[in-house]
Amino acid sequence: MRTKLNVGVALDPRSLLIHRTGRRRLPGPLPLQWGWAGALFLLYVTLSARRHALLRSTGYDLGIFEQAVRAYSELRAPVAPLKGEGFNLLGDHFHPVLAVLGPFYRLWPSPYCLLAAQAALLALGVVPLARWASRALGRPAAHAVAFAYGASWGIASAVAFDFHEAAFAVPLLAFAVTAAGNRRWRSAVAWGLPLLLVKEDLGLTLAALGAYIALKGPVRLGIATVGAGVLGTLLATKVLVPAFSSAGAYAYGQYVAGTRSSLLATLALAPLDALRPDTKPITLVLVFAVTAFVALRSRLALLAVPTLGWRMLSQHDYHWGTAFHYSVVLMPIVFAALVDALTPYARTAHPLARRHLRASLAAAVAVTLVLLPSFPFALLAQRATWSTSRHVETARDLLRRIPDGATVAASNRLAPQLTSRCTVVLFPSYPIPGKLYDASGRPPPPTADWIIHDRTPAESWPLPRGHWPYPPDRQQAELAAAQRKYDYELVAARDGLTLLRHRRLP
Repeated sequence: MRTKLNVGVALDPRSLLIHRTGRRRLPGPLPLQWGWAGALFLLYVTLSARRHALLRSTGYDLGIFEQAVRAYSELRAPVAPLKGEGFNLLGDHFHPVLAVLGPFYRLWPSPYCLLAAQAALLALGVVPLARWASRALGRPAAHAVAFAYGASWGIASAVAFDFHEAAFAVPLLAFAVTAAGNRRWRSAVAWGLPLLLVKEDLGLTLAALGAYIALKGPVRLGIATVGAGVLGTLLATKVLVPAFSSAGAYAYGQYVAGTRSSLLATLALAPLDALRPDTKPITLVLVFAVTAFVALRSRLALLAVPTLGWRMLSQHDYHWGTAFHYSVVLMPIVFAALVDALTPYARTAHPLARRHLRASLAAAVAVTLVLLPSFPFALLAQRATWSTSRHVETARDLLRRIPDGATVAASNRLAPQLTSRCTVVLFPSYPIPGKLYDASGRPPPPTADWIIHDRTPAESWPLPRGHWPYPPDRQQAELAAAQRKYDYELVAARDGLTLLRHRRLP
């Protein structure tokens, strides 16, 4: 009788329904998406932490963001002395989301707090992508998507260049775009709306999400989302940022302003301008190459247009290439588009469709592997990343001589080593017209308690920014003038590093 009962339970149609629909499952191992998130977090935080320990991080931008987050943690306005005296960072870009890090920084007042937060945010982006890939394409495909996303050059470039508010956009976009791909429209909007608090240009990405929703789903919701995105960007750039800016304007608007003689000429030549110089088309190719160009088959890829558009039309050459953090917000979009484009092939048992699915994922993984040596994750395989040079040890020794609470004028690469415990400005000063220049066009004399300068450029990616933003000869001239004219005394000079102390100090 017991045997019959067991057979009856096994053949119960309700148990088969539960098994097929997945409504009731026994506890299993950690979902693969969270395993990947944990592994990627360790990868990202290791690389960024080692770069900082080796003096490869910079005041522009890790030091600036730490000053803003430190101010938030103390319930002050996000003033960043590295940008200029009394410079409110909300007058530079609109990113109030940084205040979220204030409580964490209060508990861990260190630049490593920001680097760990960025690593966690970037790793979190893999969760919705891998989960969708697992459900739509299968577990092996989910591993391929997770690897290709996690090791992509866009993510690597952001990890290897300090900290940026764009890290908050990555998980928000990943959840929003995957929700849209699964026709969960309200969820997509809910994840997309906080983008307005991350950076002013992301309102245009939100508008693109709204256009997709209007095209594929509820029209009214889509149009409302488009309106929210456009109005959010206009409000930030025309009202909020100028209100916090000492110049009373949105400074970065000039980067995408037309240089042609007329609006008609600007519009007519925009397609060509977006592809010149050669750096621009190379970047466009690489953005979609990480998915073996399969992402282009999905309309979700259109969400990348706003970011690519303003970057390619910008007059700032930093925006055109693959360096820095500018491509990181594109990675969740193109990989969500990859999953969306391959989903129809996974719904059929036709052998050619299954073969195409496997080949597309293999190609995406192959592209990622081919590009790895050319981008920052390759630094982890270099011996220099795991050894501390004499120059770094000397710098640490001199930095320890500066007391907590002091005001310090520091070289770009030394600034983030001090921002958690000192008031730091950039040596000699950052040129903000009308703010720091005197009548002769020179920066004012240094008034900091200490000056620490490093004349040795760093071997770092993406650029050796050791002398940025001034030529070495000007920095050396300002350093000599500090001793000759401004009453600074030499404390130490070793291995290309110079530490000066103002004589007014006891």
